Amino acid sequence: MTLLEDAHAAHGATFGSVGGRRVARHYGRPERTHHAVRNGVGLTEMPYGVLVVAGDDRVDYVDNVVSNAVPREDGQGRYALLLDPQGRVETDMYVYNAGERLLLFTPPGEARPLAEEWREKVFIEDVDISVATDDFAVFGVHGPKATEKIASVLTKSASPDEHLSFVRGSMGDAGVTVVRGDGLAGEEGYDVICAADAAEEVFDTLVNRGMNAAPFGYRTWDTLTLEAGTPLFETELRNRTPAELGLSRLAGDADASSEDGERLVGLEPEALPERGDSVSLDGEDAGSVTRAADCPTRDAPLSFAVASGVEPGDEVAVGDGVGASVVDLPFVETGQRSRRIPEY
Repeated sequence: MTLLEDAHAAHGATFGSVGGRRVARHYGRPERTHHAVRNGVGLTEMPYGVLVVAGDDRVDYVDNVVSNAVPREDGQGRYALLLDPQGRVETDMYVYNAGERLLLFTPPGEARPLAEEWREKVFIEDVDISVATDDFAVFGVHGPKATEKIASVLTKSASPDEHLSFVRGSMGDAGVTVVRGDGLAGEEGYDVICAADAAEEVFDTLVNRGMNAAPFGYRTWDTLTLEAGTPLFETELRNRTPAELGLSRLAGDADASSEDGERLVGLEPEALPERGDSVSLDGEDAGSVTRAADCPTRDAPLSFAVASGVEPGDEVAVGDGVGASVVDLPFVETGQRSRRIPEY
C-alpha cells in the first residue's frame, strides 16, 4: 500500500488499487493535474515492487533470465522483459546496478512471486534474492519542467543525463537516488528513490520546495501514458508476446512478426469503449480493447486495442457498433517520445 496515505489524503486524494497495491487514484480534478504535467511538472508515488539481488553471481543470474543485457556498471539501468516458455510476457521490470547489489523494480504485486520463483531455481550460484518493496519509496517526477524541478531540490549531485542512469544525492536531509526515466508519460521524467522512513520528507520537498510540483494520481498516469503511446503491464503487456506489442527490440528477437498478425494499435473512437470490447473490421472480429480513457490533451476518448488485419487509416467498429479510426502512435506529440512505443 501507499507509504503516505495521510499526506495524499491531505491533498484531497481518492484511493484505488493497482496490482493489489493501494494508490492515490486522483486528487479531485484529474483533468487539471493532467494539464499541469503537460505544461509544467507533476509528482506521483509509483507503486513498484522491489527485489534486491546480491551475491557474486547476481549479474550473470539475472542476465540469463531476462530479455535485455543487465548493466554491469554501477549507476546504470535497463528495461527488460521476463518471458514464459511460450515467449509471452510474464512481467516487465527495470534492473539497476547499484554496486554490490542489483535493484529490480517490478509492477505492483509481481515482486514476491518472482522472488519465490527465482529462489527455487538457484542451485550452485552465489545469489541472494530478497523482497524489499516495503523498504523503499519511489516518486515519479514528470513534465517539461521535470529537469528544472529536480535541479531545484537535489543537492550533492547533478541530475543524470542518460536514460535509466542514476545518481545519488540528497533532498533536504534525506538521501535519494535519482533515475532519469524513459519518457513513459511523453515528457521528461525522473524516479526519485528513498528509504521508506524518508518518504514523507522527500514527498514534501518535491511538492513544496524549489519549483512546485502538482501531485497526481494513477488515473492521470493512465491518461498520460495512453496519450504517449506507452503500453503498461496490467493492460497491454501481460501474457502477450513482444512481437504482438511491437517490443521485439527489447527481447533480442529478430522476428518482429506475431504468428496470428496481432498488433497493438491506437483507436480514436466516437464514444468511450470499455476494456475488453470487441474490435471488428468489415463485420469480422479483429481483436479487443485493452485500455480506454477520455484524454484531456485531446479532449476526446482514446484507446489501445490488440487486433489483427488492421492498419492506420482503417475504420473499425468497437463494442456494439461504435465507430473508431485506427491511428498511428503516439496519440499526442509531446515533449519527449516514450521509449516503449510499439515498433513493427
